[in-house]
Amino acid sequence: MTVALVRSPARRSVVRCAAALCTGALLAGCAGVEGSDPSARRASGAPAPAPSTPGASTERPDPPDPTDPDALQERYQRVVRDVLPSVVQITTEEQLGSGVVYDDQGHIVTNAHVVADAGSFEVGLATGGRPLKAELVAAYEDQDLAVIRLTDPPRALHPAVFGDSAKVRVGQIVLAMGNPLGLSSSVTQGIVSAVGRSVSEGEGRATIGNMVQTSAAINPGNSGGALVDLAGRVIGIPTLAARDPQFGAAPAPGIGFAIPASTVRDLAGQMIRHGEVVDPDRAALGVTVRTVLGDDFQPAGVSVVDVTGDGPADAAGLRPGDLIVRVDEDEITDVVGLAEALAGHSPGDRVAVTVRRGGARERATVTLGEA
Repeated sequence: MTVALVRSPARRSVVRCAAALCTGALLAGCAGVEGSDPSARRASGAPAPAPSTPGASTERPDPPDPTDPDALQERYQRVVRDVLPSVVQITTEEQLGSGVVYDDQGHIVTNAHVVADAGSFEVGLATGGRPLKAELVAAYEDQDLAVIRLTDPPRALHPAVFGDSAKVRVGQIVLAMGNPLGLSSSVTQGIVSAVGRSVSEGEGRATIGNMVQTSAAINPGNSGGALVDLAGRVIGIPTLAARDPQFGAAPAPGIGFAIPASTVRDLAGQMIRHGEVVDPDRAALGVTVRTVLGDDFQPAGVSVVDVTGDGPADAAGLRPGDLIVRVDEDEITDVVGLAEALAGHSPGDRVAVTVRRGGARERATVTLGEA
């Protein structure tokens, strides 16, 4: 079945969908507005100070497995009590979404499409009270992450504990916490359905590697919230929900994606320390490309328009006019597919790139550079 990817921006009472066809699944970002340039956006003014108590701790141990339904229920309730105070509602003039308290200095991590073009925000804490003012620290659209900071953080902030993405396992029970459709402090449950997914929001938008796929319901307004294991550790930031283009882009239940905690800690830490992402650690071929259509008017590969001098592709012998059709075992039909294939790699990895050149297929080994 063909699936395509979109964001589904959410306002308080209206959900809009803007489809962007690509390979993979039809994905809806669960808050924010579509159409941001894929680049890092830095707030004006000096960078915020580094947190004294970062939300990157992984010290919370695994609890013993429950032996009866009552024990499992009690664990669910304990996790909700422990983690929900760390999940906030973020409101702009246009929309609302979710965020996670990162440290005791008032930094909150969320999705870049939640903050969109706004510069100031109202933040509602799960513990209640009047909305708090916040400002943008930085947004990094390439990986759909952003950090905002409370202008007057209260003493009673509850920073989240972030888990180790490498320890996430398929079948693990997880809870998704956020503010779907403006219903504040909502919790849904499911399992980890898959790990290591590379998913794109569409051509020209974020392509994110190593995502956690989950069956926990992710709806508009959940973006930027918390995907939590039963030890109370945030293992991901819910970002995209699937929609099925064969049924009028209706929701595809049980298919959602979260940015892994390791990516969140790395990029959020850079944004807090430097006011921007200075080391994205994203793999690149060193080429400019475009999608080429076949005789049936369907995507048939990615044409190399330009090759960066002395870059990875240049060193491997790729040249303008080559048609990239495969990276390792992944068939490449369009630009989004190429981005997804590269998102699963790191700079320095060696990949086999198959191209069509002059009617023949050739294969080159490329040592990936950094974007």
